[in-house]
Amino acid sequence: MGIVRPIIFLLIGFVILIKSSDFFVDAVSSIATNFKMSKMMIALTVAAFGTCVPELAISFQSISSQAGDIALSNVLGSNIVNILLIVGFAAIVHPIRVKEQVIKKELPILVVVTSAFVLSILFHLVGFSNSDFILDRQDSFLLITLFIVFIFYIISVIRAKQGIFEHEKPKYGIVKSILITIICCVSIVISSDFVVENAKILAEQLNVSTKIITMTVVVIGTSLPEMTMTVVAAKKEEFDIALGNIIGTNIFNIGIVLGLPLLVYGGFSSVNFNVIDVILVYIAALMLYLFARSDRKLSRREGIIMVILFIMYYAYVFVS
Repeated sequence: MGIVRPIIFLLIGFVILIKSSDFFVDAVSSIATNFKMSKMMIALTVAAFGTCVPELAISFQSISSQAGDIALSNVLGSNIVNILLIVGFAAIVHPIRVKEQVIKKELPILVVVTSAFVLSILFHLVGFSNSDFILDRQDSFLLITLFIVFIFYIISVIRAKQGIFEHEKPKYGIVKSILITIICCVSIVISSDFVVENAKILAEQLNVSTKIITMTVVVIGTSLPEMTMTVVAAKKEEFDIALGNIIGTNIFNIGIVLGLPLLVYGGFSSVNFNVIDVILVYIAALMLYLFARSDRKLSRREGIIMVILFIMYYAYVFVS
């Protein structure tokens, strides 16, 4: 069978992933409509956290086995991919309109959380810390605290009933919406793992280097749920779901996907990441905020700029 079998399984995984994301977007939208809640709030929580399970599992496994570079590339790479590639590509497919509340509240929160994350790493890289780790348990307290603040913000918005949208008939009833959301969450996670595992097998059979596998198969592979969901939501003009999914995912990646394993295991070292890798995470978050604020829309031109920056960064990764 050679490389034929992993290619077939890879394609099957992609089909399941894309169809699951399609149903997931409709179900999440219906939940928001049934509960008279903002679709952004649902996307920031259910959609974002549900698609982060693969990254969380990889972080725990890699930090526990002293493979710190995988854990860090998992979060750094995912957050870069989520904004520059996924949001950029979604904006190219369909320009994304951004609400004022997102520009004034959710995006600034993302920039603040990302800034704290970047400064924590730089603090260790430049030698201001006595720890040999690139991140340690003290950093985990900061990251988890910021995540808790973010959760309290979401709760406060829900309680204040902000973001209630126009009278709109939901596609599904409440029970059906919740069941479809749960089933699709499970399907998205399983199919993304299926894609990653078969892509790894394919890469090994093609004798691709471990570094390329990590930065492509692991990072981009585990971002497939966010990618398919965001692009599908943008095409359906569900802009709150498209953007909220990415904002919530990136905050969850920093606060929980990295913060929780750090709290449990105490810290990890890294030898392959430098200041450029770390700074780009901040640049991506800041670029998303500035582009959205400029005219309350992410245009195709801005999407192209983001994708070009992503390509330039990955070109740098492969040659460095």
